[in-house]
Amino acid sequence: MSIFEYNGSALVAMVGKNCFAIASDRRLGVQLQTIATDFQRISKIHDKLFIGLSGLATDAQTLYQRLVFRHKLYQLREERDMKPETFASLVSALLYEKRFGPYFCQPVIAGLGDEDKPFICTMDSIGAKELAKDFVVAGTASESLYGACESMFKPDMEPEELFETISQALLSSVDRDCLSGWGGHVYVVTPTEVKERILKGRMD
Repeated sequence: MSIFEYNGSALVAMVGKNCFAIASDRRLGVQLQTIATDFQRISKIHDKLFIGLSGLATDAQTLYQRLVFRHKLYQLREERDMKPETFASLVSALLYEKRFGPYFCQPVIAGLGDEDKPFICTMDSIGAKELAKDFVVAGTASESLYGACESMFKPDMEPEELFETISQALLSSVDRDCLSGWGGHVYVVTPTEVKERILKGRMD
């Protein structure tokens, strides 16, 4: 078993019309044993920028603390929030400098940039970015997430339709992966509000 699969995870971010959604499962396991069913994988950097960290849970928490620290320094120096593109470059640089002993994480970054244009991207554990205009996925359920998102996604969805689509994609995908699941956690972010919802899925 790969170290990336040790705790199990499912992460997906999707773009809508001037909005985006980011969702994750809630299971924290040690291989096939479930430890917690309310694990937080998605974190807020600021009101229009979120990061989800799949992979090894301990590394995800360490990396998140370092990113919050760097973002607070940026806010103090620049007196503004970081743009999603800038933040993606920061995460990439942070991961790449540790390339010989990497954080075993696969981040998914989602945010609203200039003129509320949605931005999503993911990267591997050494910071190689993969940008997308529709959706990005990460974690142990990534293969089934690709299939579900590929068939359900359509461009320029309104926030409510986007929530429905990402939720159905997540729930149907984690049912096909025994290392992730136990419900879902979805954020839908528009220029004016952030909606957070908990999904109840199969509890096995």
